[in-house]
Amino acid sequence: MTLAGRSVPVMLPDLEKLGDVDRLEGARLFSLGGSSITLGGAVSGAVIIAVAFILAKILGRILSRVRERSPQKTTAALYVLEKLVVYGLIVFGVISGLSAAGLNLSSLAVFAGAIGIGIGLGLQGVVKEFVSGLFLIFDRMVSVGDYVELETGVRGAIMEIGPRATRIRTNDNVNIIVPNSAFIEDRVTNWTLKGDTRRIHVPFSVAYGADRGRVRDAVLAAARASPFTLPETEARKSQVWLVAFGERGLDFELLVWPTRAAVKRPAGMHAAYTWLIADALDAAGIEVPFPQTDVRLRSLFGREGEDAIDALGLTGPGRVGRDPHVEAPRAHPPSTNDAASEILAPPIDPVDEEG
Repeated sequence: MTLAGRSVPVMLPDLEKLGDVDRLEGARLFSLGGSSITLGGAVSGAVIIAVAFILAKILGRILSRVRERSPQKTTAALYVLEKLVVYGLIVFGVISGLSAAGLNLSSLAVFAGAIGIGIGLGLQGVVKEFVSGLFLIFDRMVSVGDYVELETGVRGAIMEIGPRATRIRTNDNVNIIVPNSAFIEDRVTNWTLKGDTRRIHVPFSVAYGADRGRVRDAVLAAARASPFTLPETEARKSQVWLVAFGERGLDFELLVWPTRAAVKRPAGMHAAYTWLIADALDAAGIEVPFPQTDVRLRSLFGREGEDAIDALGLTGPGRVGRDPHVEAPRAHPPSTNDAASEILAPPIDPVDEEG
């Protein structure tokens, strides 16, 4: 080639090497369903499938972080969107990769049907759990973030609904893996369905002779002042019921509507309200019953009534109220309620934070 009177050499591609590359890409590996699979097609298909899996993982993680920072009402919808995006990308990537590899999917219909029957018979449990997981995601009777209790006694917050199992985290930060079918076939108690709360009953007792009105007023004041008790409405009011005449005292129940965060921690919630009730009764000077045995003496050594008791020497501190020199029990100041502090603290999932 001549340029401005000078001869410039031109580098031409090595046709033999290009031909070798073309022959390598077109090298036939095997035939399947009437389609020939070449090396180049197999590599292209593998790259497409790998890219689809990587994108699905990245987008799934992004949507998961958005879901964690979103309000509670949109958590379930974002979780469904996350699973749709992840599963959709994976399915689309696999189909596109197989097509790029040179497979004629329509010609593989009969073969795929036979394989599907074999897989279905051999992996019935896996298919069953996968279908159950899809029902859980789209039915939304239980959603991520709900606090549930199973017939087996397992209870905790749903953290993840996977293709095979659902992960439940207890309040002790124990992760329990439950098969998806357990939520379809067994009875499940959803304590926070549709973000709602529920009324709880907290039992307590006082000694016979206590003023029932004072008991009610003291306990209701303590419950209403609690930060994890919802404000009262016409439909949701805190109440105190007298439910039984027990062997040792009067049996009461505090009926209260706690916050949704408190409902998710039932053991701590009951402990917190029980502590509040104890503080309220102490502050009001109301006696709590304790095991005791009453012995009635009609006569002793020829003496009756107070004379018989005096003969036994029982006029000391054991007979509070009869001896004017014995002081009545004093009210105790409010004490530290650890259960209440735990309920008010935000829930933490160290496993999810690391992910």
